[in-house]
Amino acid sequence: MLFYTFVFTLFADCILLYKQKGINATRVLPKKLSNGDYNKIEIQLENSYNFPVELTLIDELPFQYQKRDFEIDTTLKKSELKKITYNLRPIERGEYHFGNLNVYVTSPINLLSRRFQFGKDAMAPNYPSFLQLRQYMLMAFSNRINEFGLKKIRRIGHTMEFEQIKEYVQGDDIRNINWKATAKKNQLMINQFQDEKSQPVYSVIDKGRVMKMPFNGLTLLDYAINATLVISNIALMKQDKAGMMTFSSKIENRVVAERRPAQMNLILETLYNVDTNFTEPDFSRLYTEIKRTINQRSLLLLYTNFETLDALHRQLPYLQALAKNHLLVVIFFENTELKKATEKKAVSTYDIFQKTIAEKFVFEKKLIVNELRKHGIQTILTNPENLTVNTINKYLEIKARGLL
Repeated sequence: MLFYTFVFTLFADCILLYKQKGINATRVLPKKLSNGDYNKIEIQLENSYNFPVELTLIDELPFQYQKRDFEIDTTLKKSELKKITYNLRPIERGEYHFGNLNVYVTSPINLLSRRFQFGKDAMAPNYPSFLQLRQYMLMAFSNRINEFGLKKIRRIGHTMEFEQIKEYVQGDDIRNINWKATAKKNQLMINQFQDEKSQPVYSVIDKGRVMKMPFNGLTLLDYAINATLVISNIALMKQDKAGMMTFSSKIENRVVAERRPAQMNLILETLYNVDTNFTEPDFSRLYTEIKRTINQRSLLLLYTNFETLDALHRQLPYLQALAKNHLLVVIFFENTELKKATEKKAVSTYDIFQKTIAEKFVFEKKLIVNELRKHGIQTILTNPENLTVNTINKYLEIKARGLL
């Protein structure tokens, strides 16, 4: 009798699950993912059953995540619509292909489970961090800029680009009074100046083996790419020209510095295809290419990495040559793991040895900064997570001081 009851119940559960349309699900992907950021993925569910159901969602994530046990459990009431969201943080640029969205449904009887499949072969490209781009877009022009980690730069003097003569208002610099215009108008008139515009700003990215080092999932190259995207946008908003190039054993991915509506999209698409390799960067070829193709004095933001003074000295003649005709800013990275090692308490001879070596390399980074500055080369030594902020600070400082 118990057996027949079980069979009848099983049959009833089967009828409930398979005689109706069931569940409809849609995975909503963004048009493109933002590298290194948390991107929202949305799943829309609709219950067409005339009774509440329990669901288990198994989304087949792109192979880059190497995760095969991604599950979400939820319930749906009769005829209910529900949205479920989760976040993905991609750390490699390129195409992210999603597999099936599997939905396993059980009725209130809870003996059987019916599988539905949706959204096969969906793809979203992973671009450099445009979410970071939006975050910093207005910071360079905000009065609250220091709250976001960007320091206010005191303007020293003013640039020599004249804008207009206007009536004096309280707060204007009296040193800019135009006495001839004042006599003619019979009221105080001042000369108004503006930041020099249309100055070329090039982001030069070393994509050799030194930029393969990882930090928090991303390579140093990816941090440089994300910073390039942000600083290019800010330069364009400041009415400067933005361009870029990459180099290792040869010069690649070159975008001529321009100020036009399509420039940011061109830079974004170019950065999407940049990848590192294991070759030694050729600074002599970089110098030759810049000397041949960039005639106007430009701001060169050079993203690279030096671990030792010897590595710097091999490239220093080329950096000095670049700095003669352009305003060169060498941007390189602190080794955060070594820095952590110097802060650990030594409890054994081996620990003392490790800490001493780590302190030596950390100190050598500071010597590299001093060596570059001794030769008149602007320098940024930063940890990867603060790269974008420090680069923006340097750019705003250069603009404020009229160094370019």
